[in-house]
Order: sequence, then structure tokens, then C-alpha cells
Amino acid sequence: MDFSRYLDHLAADFARLRALVHTDPAASVPSCPGWTVADLARHVGEVYLHKTLAMRENAEPSPWPPKELADEEPLRLLDRAYAGLLDEFAAREPEDPAGSWYTPDQTVGFWIRRMAQETLIHRIDAELGTGQPVAPVGDGLAVDGVDELLKVFVAFGVAEWGDYFTDILAGSPGRTYVLRTDGAQWRVRTGPGTFLVEDGAGENAADVTVTGPPTALLRWVWNREGAGERTEVTVEGTPDAIGELRRCIVTATQ
Repeated sequence: MDFSRYLDHLAADFARLRALVHTDPAASVPSCPGWTVADLARHVGEVYLHKTLAMRENAEPSPWPPKELADEEPLRLLDRAYAGLLDEFAAREPEDPAGSWYTPDQTVGFWIRRMAQETLIHRIDAELGTGQPVAPVGDGLAVDGVDELLKVFVAFGVAEWGDYFTDILAGSPGRTYVLRTDGAQWRVRTGPGTFLVEDGAGENAADVTVTGPPTALLRWVWNREGAGERTEVTVEGTPDAIGELRRCIVTATQ
């Protein structure tokens, strides 16, 4: 996806998120247990500030967040952080260096993509928290979000920080998963210390298949389906196998 399109999506989803925070900051967020919508706004603001510094200093700041941010009103923090993030993006090219936890891509472009996807997921959180309909997600952005989660979060996480996944994968018999949506398919292979992702469904049968429209599949992999909401995702496979995939995703995205 072109970086200008990521920025367009970022702007639209930020505006939606901000409006929902203003509407009902005290609402509980079911997809982020223990958080209110105001807590969600604070989190997103802190993330924006953190990534702005990662680009400015070419290294992710740690420890984080600074204690003084806790005293700032959440919506004010969110607005200030978003303005700073946009200024930083505008001052740089996507290929410019920027520190990130994802060693294969240490560029500003990585953060443009990541912040577009981060904001999308959290505006869905705000919609779920305030009981508002989930606004449409462009198919391209949704497909890209599934791809990012599988490859950047889970596959890289297992390869780089395998100890976090030992309890999940050490006893895995070796399973195959196929995820399908409009215009994209992924084949995932798991096993002890292994989580590999390939584009395409492959020719052999899979232990689990997950199929749905782009937005529905994105929400499924990110566990952002509303309680009692009719899902458009079809999941076929044993509970143990499905649980293995789910646990890998949750661990990688905590």
C-alpha cells in the first residue's frame, strides 16, 4: 500500500477515535479489559509520542511512558501526540532511518504503516466501548492488517522471542492453518519453536481454515469481534488447533 494511503487512513481513523473519546470517555472497552475509552485515548497518545521519539532519536525510548504523562488530560494528550506524529512524518521520507523493535525494517515507513494499523484497531475498540457501529474498513487496509499481524507480530515474535511462546508451541504436533479473504490467502505452519507464514493457500489440506471478508477476518485475528455480534468468519478445525493459533496471536500482540 502506498504510504500516502496509510496516512489518509490514519487521519480518518484518528478523527473517528477522537470523536468517540469525546462522546463517552468513561465507557468500558470490552476488547481491552479494565480500560475505559479515556484510558484507550491515553494509551494511543503515549504510543504516538513513543514512535515520534523513535523516529527523532533513531531508537525507541525506554523506559516508557514518562511519569508526567499520567497527569495530562487524555484527550489533550491524544491531540498533542497526534500533531507531533504528523509533524515528524511530514519532516521525513518513508525510507529514512527510524528505530523500531522490528529489525527487518528500521525506517519511517514502518511506523507510518504501524500507526495506521494501530489507530484502526483502537478506533474499533472505541466503537465497541461506546456501542457505536464499527465504521467500514477499506479492503486493502484490512488485508494489510492481517498480513502485518501474521508476519510482523507473530512470525517475527516467535523467531525473535521464542521463550514467550514455549508453553504454546513446545508440545505442538505441527499444524497447518490457511486464512482466506478476498484477494489474499496465507498458509501458516506451526511446531515446536516454529511459526512460519507463506503467501497463498498451498495445495495440501490444512488442519484449520479461517475464511471471511477482509474486515471480518481482521477483526477475528485481532479478537475485536463484538459480544453477541453475528460474525462473517467461518472457522473449521479442532478446538485445540484453533486455540494454538489464538494463543500465539494473543502472546505476540500483548
